[in-house]
Amino acid sequence: MPKTKTSYVCTQCGAVQPKWMGKCPDCGSWNTLIEQVEEPVSRFSAAAGGGRSPASVAQASSLEEIDSSEEQRYLTGMGELNRVLGGGIVPGSVVLLSGDPGIGKSTLLLQICQTISSGARILYVSGEESLRQIKLRAARLGVTTQNLALSSTTDIEAVVELIRREKPDIVMVDSIQTMNLSALNSSSGSVTQVRECTQLLINLAKSMEVPVFIVGHVNKDGAIAGPKVLEHMVDAVLYFEGERNLSYRILRAIKNRYGSTNEIGVFEMGDSGLDEVSNPSQAMLEGRPENVSGTCVACVIEGSRPILAEVQALVSKSGYPSPRRMATGFDYNRLALLLAVLEKRCGYFFGTLDAYINVVGGLRLDEPAADLPVALALVSNLTDKPIPEDLIAFGEVGLAGELRAVNRVQMRIKEARRLGFQRCLLPKSSLSAINFDPGIELIGVSSLSQALSAALAGLKRQKKQDGSV
Repeated sequence: MPKTKTSYVCTQCGAVQPKWMGKCPDCGSWNTLIEQVEEPVSRFSAAAGGGRSPASVAQASSLEEIDSSEEQRYLTGMGELNRVLGGGIVPGSVVLLSGDPGIGKSTLLLQICQTISSGARILYVSGEESLRQIKLRAARLGVTTQNLALSSTTDIEAVVELIRREKPDIVMVDSIQTMNLSALNSSSGSVTQVRECTQLLINLAKSMEVPVFIVGHVNKDGAIAGPKVLEHMVDAVLYFEGERNLSYRILRAIKNRYGSTNEIGVFEMGDSGLDEVSNPSQAMLEGRPENVSGTCVACVIEGSRPILAEVQALVSKSGYPSPRRMATGFDYNRLALLLAVLEKRCGYFFGTLDAYINVVGGLRLDEPAADLPVALALVSNLTDKPIPEDLIAFGEVGLAGELRAVNRVQMRIKEARRLGFQRCLLPKSSLSAINFDPGIELIGVSSLSQALSAALAGLKRQKKQDGSV
């Protein structure tokens, strides 16, 4: 019989090395090589093929012969999740759901079982909880559907046989790191086990047109545990963002073959599970302080909808030889760039001061349009002059201190008007894209210095209207 062979696989990039090394030579990551045992070809092919005959012949069809007119998606009953999935669950799709421990992955899947439409029969397979534990959690979440079947097992071959026998409409596996294939000698959660167990589920999903949800764990760096090729194998990768001590959760699509990857879903964790936040802008602005320096409202585009978020800045005297820079919800390197532009182009000195940026609500601002509100919040706290409460700002800041145009200006303005803002500070070059009555005052500026002057002028005018000066 052929002998087994040991190799080492990088959990970050999937590269295979003949011996263990502290640093992966392909991606440069440290301590990411994990031992795996390569099985003989005779055993491996029988296991990975899911019991198919080696003599089976592949079939091919022309593009015209394939009928896609009857595509039917299962609606989850959650508008936020449907948005992220691209309109619902596609039959035969494989969705990988990941996130930090305790963020709400299992809670979301169990709630789907109650709210899903069309009376679909669901098979929920858990390798982490017993049936009694799942029952107790279902009672807490109010899940009482009769179309839900539960199974507690870690044998992937038994799971495949159960799916073939029960023929459910939707399958949920929680989690892939607990599943194991008996033909492999490695332990559950290893690179080989995760890859081959996922391949079995993918083959089954495509052949039976059954959508499969797979829960995946994350490593200490926050990336999805297991081989990187796992994300390439599945059809969609959904990631839960947010802190466990905060109530808001953001579901983001990292990959989606059936929809956009720019959409996000906003949920709030309550006593009875995850609740949808249909108006995230209003939720993000709740509890906003009044007449306090260092805050400004930004408007970013997430997928097909605008979202308003409060940006907070704190500038203080540093007690260290090198001042600290910290950003939560905003890119750290972008913060350093904005501080340099404010010093060089606008004359504000931050060299010996600590600078902190925080985006309220756990939202992450990755769009360049958030540059202007971050800069306004920094200068506001440095000078201890608050930004007017009825002012919203968006725009990209260049290295020369100029403001660059952003896209979807009309959507941002309509959202700001809907939430009661009276003035909007935006790049002057973006005014040409507006072809309707905005309903609010538009202040077009071409440089960061002009934007700061306009914000301070708006503060003086607001004080005069309030009778404070």
